[in-house]
Amino acid sequence: MTAAWSAWFRLQYRLLRLLDPLVRAAWHGFPGWLGAVVELRVSGRRSGQQRHLLLTGLTLDGRLYLGHPNGDAAWTRNLEAATGAVIVAADGTALEIRATRLRSGEERTRLIVATARLQPFPGSLVYRAARAHILRVGVYYRLEPQADPAAEPEHEEHDPG
Repeated sequence: MTAAWSAWFRLQYRLLRLLDPLVRAAWHGFPGWLGAVVELRVSGRRSGQQRHLLLTGLTLDGRLYLGHPNGDAAWTRNLEAATGAVIVAADGTALEIRATRLRSGEERTRLIVATARLQPFPGSLVYRAARAHILRVGVYYRLEPQADPAAEPEHEEHDPG
């Protein structure tokens, strides 16, 4: 069944890339209509050019995650190679982030299981049906705000005398 799910996700994401201009217009025109969709801005690992991709931001236990159910994709490889990236909400709010790839374990499993309820319909149905495939090959990242060196408090030298 994994081969069938792999083919399904490749087809689904190819179709979404073709529909990107329409989806983007709806995302900007009707914030919230597409659920928790965010734009990921990350540098291409080979070209260095800024790449923009709409993805569903997953929030679980107050933490933000991104993932791909079908294993590594161009954007996951770019995110791995980058030292940081930016996520942008539909209202234009941007946040510099650092991404940590989740390895097999409790956090990744809980996120994948929760994804079926975090995805908007009809994606929720697909994620529920493909859960075993996603647990086997899915790639997920925990996103954390990038530390802003300008916001760090300055350390004053203490005069012991």
